[in-house]
Amino acid sequence: MKDDDVRELLRGARTIAVVGLSTDPAKASYGVSRYMKERGYRIIPVNPGAQEILGEKAYPNLTAIPEPVDIVDIFRPPPAVPPIVEEAIRIGAKAVWMQEGISHAEAAQQAEAAGLAVVQDRCIMKEHFRLLAR
Repeated sequence: MKDDDVRELLRGARTIAVVGLSTDPAKASYGVSRYMKERGYRIIPVNPGAQEILGEKAYPNLTAIPEPVDIVDIFRPPPAVPPIVEEAIRIGAKAVWMQEGISHAEAAQQAEAAGLAVVQDRCIMKEHFRLLAR
């Protein structure tokens, strides 16, 4: 995605479901999600082993979330991406964001074919800071 597209995606989004959000404050998923929450985004943790993270109720998977999701932010290894993308499509998410070090060409193509925006191998926090926080 081009910078203008990423900027528009971030400006238009309000709700981010974070798949693989850790309860450990030392983990990248926690710090990134905290940053985005502090910038006004609604963070929905997706972690089957947690009840609550960052003061928000955690869900075991995307389909358990009872409200619309704009961006599905993925903090899981590449082999885990395809079923997450399938769930993102099923719940009507607007975008799939694969964090730094995560990409999956086939899953990205599937998401794009279903009309979702796709960002791969980029940190949502770094992109927000670079494109919107200045």
